[in-house]
Formats: sequence, C-alpha cells, structure tokens
Amino acid sequence: MATGLTGVALSRLITDDLVAASDRPPHFAPKAKQVLQLFCPGAASHVDLWDYKPLLKEYHGTPLPGAETEITFQGKNGNLMQSPWPFVPAGRSGKMISAMLPHMAQHADEMAFIHSMTSRTNTHGPGCINMNSCFSREGFPSAGSWVSYALGSINENLPTYIAIQDLRGEPPNGKANWGNGFLPAQHQAVTMSAQQPLRNLGRPLSITANEEQATREFLKLMNADHAAAHPGHDELRARMAAYELAAKMQLAAPEVSDLSTEPRHIHELYGTDDGNKLKAAYARNCLLARRFLEQGVRYVSLYCASRASNVDGLLNWDAHKTLKADYERHCPIFDQPTAALIGDLKQRGMLNDVLVVWCTEFGRMPTHQEGTSGRDHNPDAFTTWMMGAGVKGGVSYGATDDFGRRSVQDIATVYDFYATILHLLGLNHEQLTFYHNGANRRLTDVHGHVIHRILS
Repeated sequence: MATGLTGVALSRLITDDLVAASDRPPHFAPKAKQVLQLFCPGAASHVDLWDYKPLLKEYHGTPLPGAETEITFQGKNGNLMQSPWPFVPAGRSGKMISAMLPHMAQHADEMAFIHSMTSRTNTHGPGCINMNSCFSREGFPSAGSWVSYALGSINENLPTYIAIQDLRGEPPNGKANWGNGFLPAQHQAVTMSAQQPLRNLGRPLSITANEEQATREFLKLMNADHAAAHPGHDELRARMAAYELAAKMQLAAPEVSDLSTEPRHIHELYGTDDGNKLKAAYARNCLLARRFLEQGVRYVSLYCASRASNVDGLLNWDAHKTLKADYERHCPIFDQPTAALIGDLKQRGMLNDVLVVWCTEFGRMPTHQEGTSGRDHNPDAFTTWMMGAGVKGGVSYGATDDFGRRSVQDIATVYDFYATILHLLGLNHEQLTFYHNGANRRLTDVHGHVIHRILS
C-alpha cells in the first residue's frame, strides 16, 4: 500500500481521465489564483473582535430587549454584557476594531468585512464542517477539495491543498474539515504543520541514498519494458509518473518546510521565537503557510486553536465562562503572527494573486451566560472577512442589530461566502458540479449568491 507522499502522488495521478490538473481551465478570467483560509475554531466572538456595538456599553447589565427568557445552547442567558476591551478606529477608513488586535488593525483598510453571516447549526463540530463544506453533516467535500478538483495544481512538486493544524490539536470534527467527501481522494488536504512535517517522507536510515536511487532506476527500467509490451496501458504510465512525482516531493517539501533559511528579521516579524510557546508555534505555521503559497500551493487552510477541551475556552475561542481571560490568552497568539503573514504577503506582491479569508463557525451572544462572565453560542450573527486578490478593501457588508444578536441587513450565508470565493477564482458556483448518488452536487448545494459589493 502506498503511504505518505507516494500515496498522495498516486491518488493525484490515477484518476478517471488522467488529465493533467494544471490543464483545467476556470470558467472565466480569475481575479485570484490561490486561497489562504484563516480559521479560528470555537466561535470567535464578533461583538468582541470585529463588530462594534456601542449600545452594549450603554445597556450593560440590563436584559436584552424581548429575550429575557431566551434559552440558547448551554441554557439561560443573563443580561447584556459589554466587551471587556474598547474598540478603536483603525486605518483611513476608521473601522472600529477591538483594542486586543492592534496588529490586525493595521490591515483594516484592505479588509472587506461581512458582518451579517448566519449558520445553520449552533454546535461546534457541525458548525466547523458547515463553514468548510456548506453542509453540517460529514461526507461532503471541503471547499479546498472543490477548488483542487476544479483547478488542480500550480506546482506539481507539492500538494494542491494543505491544512496546517494548530499545535493544540485538530479543530472540532477533525479531518472532516478538509476531507474530500465524494470527490476523488487526491483532492483531500495533506495535513502538516511546522512542528509536524509530512509523514513517511524521509528515507529509512537502513537504506543509503545510492541504494534508493539504484532501486528507482531498476524499477523505472522494468516499468518501461512492461509499458512497451502493453501499449495504451494508461494506469501503468500513471503509476510510473506518480512515483516520479513522489521523488520530486521528497526534495521539494523538506526545502519549503525548512524555516531556518528565513532571515532573522522575518522570524522577528512573525514572532517565531516568542516566549509564549503557543504563539511561537502558530507564528511558525504562519511562516510555513507563506512559504507554501510562495511555491504555488493552490489552497492553504491555517488553523489558530483546536477542538474543545474539558475547560471551555482553554484550547479554542469557545469562551462560555471566562471571556476576558480566554481572549487575553487567544488574541495575542493570533494577532501578531497573522498580521505579519498578511504584511509579508503584501510586501512580496503576493496579494495580487492570493485571496485571504478569515472565518469561524458562528458567533456569540451579546449577553453573558447566567452565572458566568462568558458568552453562549449564536448562530444568528457572526463576522467573516476577505482581503487580497479581487477584494475591495475598507468596506463592510451587512449588519447585525444594535446589540449584535441577529443579522438584520443583507443577511449572508456560508453559500454566499463560498460563491464569492469561487467567483474570485474564476469559477461559477452553479456550474462547478460532481455527479454523485444520482445528483449533480455543488459546494453551495442549491443556494448562494456572489457578494459583488465587496469585489474590486
């Protein structure tokens, strides 16, 4: 059985049509060629990070009008609770952003905020899958898999789709977030991180480099003889090409993953040596993401935090009980490294081709949970944003009500979110289909509209 990069290569090349992935054209001229998805699992609070609600301060400690007895995910809610931190104007646009994100605020003029997002679920696992695949059940392809299927690879020496996990672990529902679903297996993400390189990549210590090369040459000779005896045997030729590709990956992947080649000022920019080990680990993952994008990886998903633990809010953004303490732990991990990644992409001119999107699975209530200083889940309102290739910066789309409880203006869905991403990649979300179980399946199911007002 093929494992590691050999398995990836085989699955990529042994397809029904054996068409080179790089030959797949988009539906129309794209604005973006690559995607960087930033995902903060745990339901990062919109009203404490991106969605400024001054009335929360004015009405702090009073009941949410019309919802005094409302029951949400974990039970009864208390009164309205102001954010523990002030919001400050950022950039020329004066966009109000939490003071907990001073580095990210420097990019406010390039971001297009979607403040009216809604989710179909208020549970983390289904919510994360929904945010990644437009379905709350497992078994459907992730957006990155759809993009891999539609457009294929830019660099045949590296995977098309990579998911970079946080040091703290996988997000809720784990590998389903980047799975291929019913698409061919070659379109699932290859998972790795700065602290966990690609598995099964290195040559066994018991085999010398000369022995490995001689083995490859011998196999190549045998395969060539067999191919000559069986003309038109496309699967065999695909297998031969797969092993050659695996050999290329053995050289390319370690080189891209070697962060030691970066100059000291880049490491300082990202914070890779920060005294906070979680921040330093995430910073190294951010730097790794830039290096993969630089080498032409089509779709990179980068996670900041992991699945839930026995203590709410400890390992991710799920601040049910102690919002202030939790976010004073998470925001510094996220802020500097992410802002550095964006700034680095910009100064290298890569935002002309790379679309950057930030998301979480749903939002949080404007009230505190009864008996706590945290917030419960809120699927009726949350924020996402985009920037980079094809995106109009310094704008906001949609709005929640005065307290951030519900999306009320230009209500957006995950279908709209991905219809817009596909549009920027030159893909019509209604035309991108795959026949499965008697139906032409789509990433956006039977929904979705492109949000044209955030496009440049």
